[in-house]
Amino acid sequence: MPPEDAPSPPRRHRALRWLRELLLTLLLGALLFHLGGWLRAPDLPNEAPDFILADLDGGTVQLSQLRGKTVVLNFWATWCGPCRVEIPSFSTFAEDHPELVVLGIATDGSPGQLKAARKKLDIRYPVLVGDRATVQAYDVQSLPTTVIIDPEGKVRSAHGGMLTRPQLWWMTR
Repeated sequence: MPPEDAPSPPRRHRALRWLRELLLTLLLGALLFHLGGWLRAPDLPNEAPDFILADLDGGTVQLSQLRGKTVVLNFWATWCGPCRVEIPSFSTFAEDHPELVVLGIATDGSPGQLKAARKKLDIRYPVLVGDRATVQAYDVQSLPTTVIIDPEGKVRSAHGGMLTRPQLWWMTR
């Protein structure tokens, strides 16, 4: 303990030390957040499992028909709080990156319920009605789960848990 008559460090030094500790804490928190998502990620085969799912506008989407583009699959549910928190980031990301295909795969709800959720949550990318076979093929154990598929149809990466826009950008590079 310094003697009472010792001068205190200048305010600038205290502020820099506080800023350094804050940045280190934020970096460590981000690292742990990303590591947790990596640990919860599904164990997927190298080749992305194909599917044909109905969208909310009366059409269907077949994954193999999207070859040549990077595809972002986001498995979510209407009751899932973290899913609802990350949806605005996915909407903005989809608009900012039209060269990518962003698909939300809903794991619950009827088409009518999903249309209402799409409107309420302002989802600006296609929402597909998921089925048990697709959820099982992608080994979805927790929600949200995001899978990135490269233009050749290979699984590039997967993440279990909520993603931020910077993480999503990093995963698609």
